[in-house]
Amino acid sequence: MNEKVQVARLSVISNTLLIILKLTAGLVSGSVSIISEAIHSLMDLIAAVIAFFAVKMSDNPPDKRHPYGHGKIENISGVIEAILIFIAAAWIVYEAVKRMIAGSPELDMVWLGLLIMIISGIVNTIVSSFLYKTARRTGSVALEADALHLKTDVYTSLGVAAGLALIIITRIKWIDSLVAILVAIIILYESYRILKKAFTPLMDEAWPEKDLLTLNKTLDEMGVSYHEVRTRVAGNYLFVDLHVEVPKNESVENSHKYCDMIEAKLNEQFKNLNVTIHIEPV
Repeated sequence: MNEKVQVARLSVISNTLLIILKLTAGLVSGSVSIISEAIHSLMDLIAAVIAFFAVKMSDNPPDKRHPYGHGKIENISGVIEAILIFIAAAWIVYEAVKRMIAGSPELDMVWLGLLIMIISGIVNTIVSSFLYKTARRTGSVALEADALHLKTDVYTSLGVAAGLALIIITRIKWIDSLVAILVAIIILYESYRILKKAFTPLMDEAWPEKDLLTLNKTLDEMGVSYHEVRTRVAGNYLFVDLHVEVPKNESVENSHKYCDMIEAKLNEQFKNLNVTIHIEPV
């Protein structure tokens, strides 16, 4: 089993356990902020499951129907995750506002919720760090989106914990609904960031500026005469095609060897790179 799949599975397991803990504490205490965190974790779990299958499928080799590979499935999973997060945030706001209007009920065993929120923050900090490291190492959009979910969950869990601590100190019950709304706002911002990052590659957007500069610098240092450079991204795979000029009397064999040398050099600079070169005689 590859590294991406193993880390994605860890996220699924941790989110499942946290949902059980949060939902139990929310129902026992009656806290809408804890229940909102349980819903947040449920969205994280769905996202983790989507990411798990996305990273498994994205590494499948190209086939007859998908000659460019399956990398974009990671971007599709990221878009789905962002939409799910947005729905969860809207539901949290609705429930919190409804409770504020109706009047906050008495809360029980607030200390239990406080403890579980702290545990949740610690667990998600550990798991998200694994996800981020693997995402950076493999270039996985799906894992990065999943890591961002959990990172946000850390902040929201600690925010809910702070709100519960204030309730214990002040006995002001509407703080619970206010914290839930603040959690939802953070989640909405998270969904926007994920959607932006995951959606743009589906439009075949060019590489980031720093990667384009590296590409041009590498070609220039090799003395390559080139033009018509086009780049795009699909999941953790990079694609580039360009026109390369060679002397008009150069043999096909030597031109081919020249192209192989260019491809080899570019593959030293970029992981998971696919290069297409069109030769033009000068």
